[in-house]
Amino acid sequence: MSSDHPPVEQKTPDVIDRNIVQRGDKVVDSETMIIETQKRVWGALKKGYEYTGITNESERFLRENVFKKINIVTLYVDLVGSTTMTLELPPEKLAIIISSFSQEMASVIRQHRGFVLKFVGDAVIGYFYALEDSLLPSDNAVNCAKSMITVIEKGINPILNQYDYPDLMVKIGVDYGQSIVVRYGSNETTSHVDLMGPVMNIASKIQTMAKPNQILIGQDVYQRLHPATQKNFKETNWSKEEWKYRSRLTGEIYKVYQYDA
Repeated sequence: MSSDHPPVEQKTPDVIDRNIVQRGDKVVDSETMIIETQKRVWGALKKGYEYTGITNESERFLRENVFKKINIVTLYVDLVGSTTMTLELPPEKLAIIISSFSQEMASVIRQHRGFVLKFVGDAVIGYFYALEDSLLPSDNAVNCAKSMITVIEKGINPILNQYDYPDLMVKIGVDYGQSIVVRYGSNETTSHVDLMGPVMNIASKIQTMAKPNQILIGQDVYQRLHPATQKNFKETNWSKEEWKYRSRLTGEIYKVYQYDA
């Protein structure tokens, strides 16, 4: 049943993930993220709340670095079961849900000091720039992935349940490597800009291997994580038929790790 007010998240240690993230000059905990998410999603479903665009920062950054090679941690988050929702929900409601999901995932990326590259259907692609230190962006990307699942489970889904809509689940893939900034056209201000490189492809391939609400990371990310965070991951055990991609450095099968905390 629908409600005129978003639910209030219970403030208990078992419910709230106390991860702290940085947003501008403010520190935002997961409890605040969840409450803000609930308000926005409820507003979108009830009143047609419109999100403000948050991909402009990425576009500015890319335009400033056209044709340069940069090291990044790439994150792909893809919505599970959108085909089923397409068959079951009215188009206008589906559009609101997909839009709200995408914008909320983009918000989490920004709160973890990442850039939102683009929205592709029901997927969101983000990246974390590694100028000199690749360790912090790797930790930020993994913490971002964990926060995404928390926001979905404790922020978005409780609102959707009020309207008898199905729970959302995602698959997340993360990888580290070098990409080149490309511009499609000669106009420096309006021609499309994008990222191209092996890390973009492998992160996408890793994401497709994930199970619902599972986080998978590539070996190059795993090696850059804090040891305390590494302990929460274990190596996947896929057959050669399931996973054939090899390391760009060693030529051996590229290892992938799954979050197992």
